[in-house]
Amino acid sequence: MRLRVVAGTLGGRYIKAPPGRITRPTPQRVREAWFSAVGDGVVGAEVADLFAGSGALGIEALSRGAEHVHFVENDGRALATLRRNLGDLGLVDSATVVRDDVFRWLASRNTVWDLAFADPPYAGGGAARLVGLFTDRPFAGSLWVEHAAVDSEIGGKAAWSRRYGDSRVSRFDRHSDAGGDG
Repeated sequence: MRLRVVAGTLGGRYIKAPPGRITRPTPQRVREAWFSAVGDGVVGAEVADLFAGSGALGIEALSRGAEHVHFVENDGRALATLRRNLGDLGLVDSATVVRDDVFRWLASRNTVWDLAFADPPYAGGGAARLVGLFTDRPFAGSLWVEHAAVDSEIGGKAAWSRRYGDSRVSRFDRHSDAGGDG
């Protein structure tokens, strides 16, 4: 499966998705809407792409002007695809690729990124667990999470949330009392 980078300096270029059913790549129309909502906030940003899979979210961020992306993925096949995508697009110097469990990796860090993007597996409660961790110890200025649309409440208080078919993207801010809609 091939995915298209939506916009920015790499707009129109293709990346590969990992083989099999180990990942569920974020569809192009969802990435397009997601990054439209992020807007210019990605320009010059330090970004964490959690549950990175193919790297589509982080690559989109780099294409749109992010300074550096930390890609975190635990699956070896997904990592091989991610590394190939970064190499093919000439993004190796703008990326750090980490093989680790996202929760273990975050627990070992004291870094606060400008933005964190996450597309955890829909099954298993990963989105709610991630939002809980972010609420207790914010690790980014804003956490953007893709989750199943049926899970409209994944904890915390979303500053922004939109549904796209079977998916929902929600934003949680480090210091926000704003309510979401959607």
